[in-house]
Amino acid sequence: MNKSPEQWSDLTARMASSAAMVLIGLIGIWFGGHLFHALVALICGLMVWELVGMLRPGVRHVQLQLGVLTGLAVFFAIYLPVGFALPLLLAPAMIGFGYLSENRTIYMSYTVLILLAGYGMMQVRDDMGFGWLLWLVMVVVVTDVVGYFAGRAFGGPKFWPRVSPKKTWSGTASGWVGAAVVGLLFSINTGVGLQLIGISIAVSMASQMGDIAESGLKRTMGVKDSSDLIPGHGGLLDRFDGMLGASLFLLIIGQFIGFPPGLG
Repeated sequence: MNKSPEQWSDLTARMASSAAMVLIGLIGIWFGGHLFHALVALICGLMVWELVGMLRPGVRHVQLQLGVLTGLAVFFAIYLPVGFALPLLLAPAMIGFGYLSENRTIYMSYTVLILLAGYGMMQVRDDMGFGWLLWLVMVVVVTDVVGYFAGRAFGGPKFWPRVSPKKTWSGTASGWVGAAVVGLLFSINTGVGLQLIGISIAVSMASQMGDIAESGLKRTMGVKDSSDLIPGHGGLLDRFDGMLGASLFLLIIGQFIGFPPGLG
């Protein structure tokens, strides 16, 4: 099974950027509170900045305004009661809909996803603590890392070649296995039931759906990366697309199944 060196050519840049992001992320998650809220708000604002740049190139003032508005909305929403937080979270999507003259529906839908996902991550850290946000991040990261290496090593049938030509079924399924292992380890060490294994796999699938959705968006807009902010990774949307899907999924299912399972 001879693999060409080119397929690993971006590995050094990816690993260096990943190490920096992991360090910054762990510091923010560990301290929580205002620092973590500010970090999430910054990431959400930059993702909307990237989104507008893809959907409506050339309107830098609108791009900046909507990015700043998004960051502020996410940051202040977590300090409000839910009833007041919700309209604040939806406001940047509605305002941007009026600002833009093209791709407005895509902007509105994706911005709501970003805002709610960011809010969901802050809720997990504030309400459930460091450990459960670490679980969420590990499921997404392991899904991505195991999927990346397994897909490159084993190859095989493509998952959706027209939209994401590098993704394979071997990498996709390997990501589920990695997430299941994370769920098993956390279920053993936290005292929750083995249901966490299934939930971890579902969260892994949701993260992959977020990745696929962003790949489809880039394909529609005819761009390779959402931006060039992160060497080897492209933009924040390219890097956090899986976290968006996973966080939003957990925010939704948590209202129905009770989370963490088996506690409380």
